[in-house]
This record gives sequence, structure tokens and C-alpha cells, in this order.
Amino acid sequence: MNDVLKISGLCAEIEDKKILKGVDLEIKTGEVHAIMGPNGTGKSTLSSIIMGQPKYKVTSGDISLNGESILNLAVDERARKGIFLAYQYPAEVPGVTNSDFIRSAMKATTGKDVSLFSFIRSFDKACQELKMPDDLAHRYLNEGFSGGEKKRNEILQMKMLKPKFAILDEIDSGLDVDALRIVGENVQNMVSDNFGCLLITHYERLLDYIKPDYVHIMINGKIVKTGGKELIAKIDQQGYDWVKEELGIQIESEEEKRSHALLGACAHAGK
Repeated sequence: MNDVLKISGLCAEIEDKKILKGVDLEIKTGEVHAIMGPNGTGKSTLSSIIMGQPKYKVTSGDISLNGESILNLAVDERARKGIFLAYQYPAEVPGVTNSDFIRSAMKATTGKDVSLFSFIRSFDKACQELKMPDDLAHRYLNEGFSGGEKKRNEILQMKMLKPKFAILDEIDSGLDVDALRIVGENVQNMVSDNFGCLLITHYERLLDYIKPDYVHIMINGKIVKTGGKELIAKIDQQGYDWVKEELGIQIESEEEKRSHALLGACAHAGK
């Protein structure tokens, strides 16, 4: 039986500014959903709220996992239930090695100890699949990493933690063509009855490697249109003006005013 992450009538604000204005979305494991839309329409806000960013105030609606509301759960509790957020801007954590961080995160989210031999074998395999350097295990988390290395490191954590649902917030920004292909293929290979994915992206090229089952267009804090791959081609050719004309809506020009404060390592480690 597939797991279900459901967002119902979600409205949220920050500093009295309304950002989400009634988001409805249902994701099942085995599915890939892509959210696209102009800047400042609430896409990154949605990802942060799903993970439990406390700076946002949910004013109405609900987020549930398999029928159970998670709105009152802290970030670490959501991580333990199998929700993972890959950051648009991953934080650097000096003094904590990559391997120590991921092994601690695995123990925190599963509640079980991870044998060193099993961990090293899985870690090395994931690094090879992502074509990451051999010394990665001993480097401090994201410190001195290039932008592309940070993004691949987020996917490495996801591969090791094996969440039920991953939210990838513009994981493609800053990646060159080769890195984009590597990241995309690794994400696509994870999709199964035990794993579903929500992609937030501006770039159609990522969707050449991660095949979405559903494409959603988000404007003014709401999902206004849902379809398949045909929407990607139309956005690529015409931008979003056609949506405004077709649905008779005005795209707000003011960009989303929100704090991009990171949740920190707890979104991954469950600490």
C-alpha cells in the first residue's frame, strides 16, 4: 500500500504577509510531482512548511501523512516519519564530518544503530553513483564545497536516509550539465512504491532526467493548473503569460517576502 502525503486548503503567512492562499496537493509514493511558477509565488515557502519551518504561521488547512495530521509535529518528528527536504542553499557545518553527520542522521531517523561496515559500504556506493570525491567522508559538512557538490551532497543524504517523501527545492540551480544529469538520474532511480518526490524547479531541463507524473503551476500562493509533460513544453515556449490569459488571473509582481532561514541539520538528522 502506497504512503500518501496530502496538503489540504493550506494557507500560511509570515510577518502578517499572506503567502500560501489555499494549496491542495496529494502525493503518493511511486509518484513524482513537479511544481513550477514565477518567482515569489510561494513554492519554496510550501516546501519549508511541509518540513515544519517554525517561522511560517499556518492559518488554515492541514498537512497529513497517511491520514494523520503532521502540522503539530516538530521538524525532527517529521523527519522520523519519512519526510526529507533538500535545501536550495545547504548550510555549512564546520567540525562535523560528512560521514558522522549522515550516520547520526540515520540513527536518529530510524532509532536503530547502524553498523560501521554496513554504513561504509552503502556510503561508498552512493558516492560512486553520484561521482563524488573519495575524501568526502572525512570532509566537514558542506565546508568548502562547490555549489554543485553541496547539491549532490543533499542527494547523497537522501539516498542514505531513504525517506518516504523527498522535497527537492530547486536542487538543480547551480549545477552544470553533467552534474544535473547525475543528480537527476539518481533521484529518478529512487522512485518506487516506497519513495515519492516533490520537485520545485524553474528549469525544464531537470525534468529531462526526473520524469514527473504530474506538473503543477503555482501562481499567487495557489496551484492554479495541473497537467502532464505538455505543460513543461508550453511553459518553455510561452512562459506563464498564457496561464494569466487562460484563467483570467493577474500574476502579482511583488516577490515573496519571506525569511529564508534554514531549518538546519534537524531536517535531515531529526535532532
